[in-house]
Amino acid sequence: MVEAPQPRQSIRFLLLYALAAAGGAIAYVPFLTILLPVRVTALAGTNDIQALGYVTFFGAIAASAGGVLFGWLSDRTQNRRSWIVAGLILTIALLLAVPLAQDVPTLIAIIIGWQLALNMMLGPLSAWGGDLVPDHQKGLLGGLLAFSPALGAVACAFVTIPGLADADGRLALVGLLVAGAVLPVLLFGRPRPFPELLVPSNAQPGDAPARPAATVMRMWFARLLVQIAEAALFAYLFFWFRSIDAAITDNETAQLFSLVLTVAVPLALLTGRWADRSGRPILPLVICAAILTLGLAAMAVSETLFAAKASYVVFGIAATIFLSLHSGQTLRILRRPEHRARDLGLFNLTNTVPSLIMPWLTISLVPGFGFDALFLLLAGLASVAVLLLATMPRLR
Repeated sequence: MVEAPQPRQSIRFLLLYALAAAGGAIAYVPFLTILLPVRVTALAGTNDIQALGYVTFFGAIAASAGGVLFGWLSDRTQNRRSWIVAGLILTIALLLAVPLAQDVPTLIAIIIGWQLALNMMLGPLSAWGGDLVPDHQKGLLGGLLAFSPALGAVACAFVTIPGLADADGRLALVGLLVAGAVLPVLLFGRPRPFPELLVPSNAQPGDAPARPAATVMRMWFARLLVQIAEAALFAYLFFWFRSIDAAITDNETAQLFSLVLTVAVPLALLTGRWADRSGRPILPLVICAAILTLGLAAMAVSETLFAAKASYVVFGIAATIFLSLHSGQTLRILRRPEHRARDLGLFNLTNTVPSLIMPWLTISLVPGFGFDALFLLLAGLASVAVLLLATMPRLR
């Protein structure tokens, strides 16, 4: 007897949803990597490094709290769209308010508000995917989420084109790009409903697959360990390359970073689709974590610029695929729809906590032992992620 095909969410919604998710990266990549440091330097002068540290620290705390708070609120109100719209409006408004800051404390206050607003949008948006995408499409969804960092990098390159806009105009451009990414899914997505994904956990049938707390914690810690490595490379990649060959330029580094993101997108899509077809959602995560661990180990022993670049490409592609697919499969393991957005907010801590941990690791190791010691430590942490995922019970 041939089984009836499983109902599927429309490709249109999946594509528009992935574009909306990329709106978050479009919001923070250009702003946090280029536009905000320039603004801090204009306000703080020679104290810009210290001032940027304060801005980043308090912003990370606000992002952590905002993800949990607004996720919880969207669970309680059972209305994702309204929170997404409100967060979008406030995110853009606070971006445009940045030029109003005349001193660092005022700028910190605006950044705290902006991080809260951004997570008011992204927390409910993440949970909306869990509300509307069935498990047998979670791999494809994860693959599509690989577009987020790529589009964030493209947006960064676009808004910083010389002569396109001044400092204030660049902020306005970012706001327009974010609106252009998020609004289409709200206006034209027309998703197919999946009521079974919204049944409260206390009303689910007895044979519904449970997700033990240990499984959730394994997924959480595995992502945290990989994110620590990814955050370290994001912040210090250029400095590491320069320690090997002082002639390397920031443009070469940016091109390599873009290459990694570009190659990772189709590979993530193919891998996610394979995970859906094979019914093995965790295996690609194990393989990617193992590959990125090898990449970090290779980085630790690289002595030439070519070897350094090649090992980083291995790490970067595997890490991008891992993080994208992990986001999709996280929606599979969080089986309590009544707390889905709140729980995703707790998972979001794996994105913000590394920015608080990574500077201390770098300061403790690099001055005395060099980057190779840092990469060996990160490889060790990543290998723990491999073990956590490889020994998980197989998910149904």
